[in-house]
Amino acid sequence: MQIGPYRIDPPVVLAPMAGVTDKPFRLLCKRLGAGLAVSEMTTADPRLWQTRKSIKRMDHAGEPEPISVQIAGYDPTMLAEAARFNVANGAQIIDINMGCPAKKVCNVWSGSALLQDEPLVARIVKAVVDAVDIPVTLKIRTGWDRQHKNALTIARIAEDSGIAALAVHGRTRADKYDGEAEYETIAAVKSAVRIPVLANGDIVTPQQAKHVLDVTGADAVMIGRGAQGRPWIFREISHYLATGELLSEPSPADIAKILLGHLEHLYAFYGEQAGVRIARKHLGWYVKDHPESTAFRHVINRAESAMEQLALTRHYFDAFQENAWIETQAA
Repeated sequence: MQIGPYRIDPPVVLAPMAGVTDKPFRLLCKRLGAGLAVSEMTTADPRLWQTRKSIKRMDHAGEPEPISVQIAGYDPTMLAEAARFNVANGAQIIDINMGCPAKKVCNVWSGSALLQDEPLVARIVKAVVDAVDIPVTLKIRTGWDRQHKNALTIARIAEDSGIAALAVHGRTRADKYDGEAEYETIAAVKSAVRIPVLANGDIVTPQQAKHVLDVTGADAVMIGRGAQGRPWIFREISHYLATGELLSEPSPADIAKILLGHLEHLYAFYGEQAGVRIARKHLGWYVKDHPESTAFRHVINRAESAMEQLALTRHYFDAFQENAWIETQAA
């Protein structure tokens, strides 16, 4: 898939997720096979650009290109200025957020709330595209609710305004993350425009990724929740798309190595106190399908230091690996 001058290969993309797709997670997913990793959303409000949170979200030093930065807001002039600011700060692709369903985002007329005002959508995308000399992409849902699905109209507005690629989450804002993604709408969007389309929603296995590409005709898949605790899903999908074969599941030792490296990067990036706190949700995702995961989460969430968190994690995976070896011998 081509976005401006950038070839996205493999066509498997990490979706922007607030509080998740920070720099440590983006770097990890890129290393494990993501063709593109989009940043968590950065605010268009210049009054907030110097907060600790915004400074961390805008840190792209050492990040492999292309660097895609998502911006969120409601005012065309403010979003255009935010695009210019992020380009000056290293962004090589600007992504506009019109897909976030969170109440606190929609209540300030940002994210998927914008889908209710098509003229405003047109003004925003034109303002941002005109403001920068790099590709601008757009992420949307299929509409505000099931009675007001307007993804086709928004897609045509985006294409006419110079948007370089369009990501579609196959749910309305009202659906949030409930039910099943509606791939037929994504297929209709793909048929209606000439720009690249990324299909997003419910893609958690290589087989599902292949199915979604087949039924939608999309140019790429975008993975969100499916990557939480399974960042190796990108190499699994890209291998399956290329060969039709499934990679073996990573061993407990493989998972431990990936996870411990992730934790170390979180501590280095945020500092020990914040890093330990932020690591807790990732630890929960990594072990959610493993034995004794509830007990482990209960213990690990009480760890206050990086040393304690790392030691508990190593101990858990050592025990997990030992049990896995015993079960193999018994079989």
